Amino acid sequence: MADPFQSPSTINTSGLILDMQPVVPHDSTSNVGVDADDLAVGLYITVGGAVSFLPRNGSTVRTVTVPDNFYLICSVRQVRATGTSATGIHALLV
Repeated sequence: MADPFQSPSTINTSGLILDMQPVVPHDSTSNVGVDADDLAVGLYITVGGAVSFLPRNGSTVRTVTVPDNFYLICSVRQVRATGTSATGIHALLV
């Protein structure tokens, strides 16, 4: 799935997450979809801990600590391996 925020005609206005995809944290490749330009509208984390990620428009890595079974609502381009201790991470796709 490509960037859902790029064109108003592609935005899912129903508010529904249409799919979830497991994420394997990686420091150098996009890992939240099937293409290099993919973007998740958020993450679901089953086992809490630190989550290090690149947001949609940023080159600055963000790191947050979350509890078990947590929805991280923020556009995410990449989940980084360095700094991530949480497991069971899934990208929320529209």
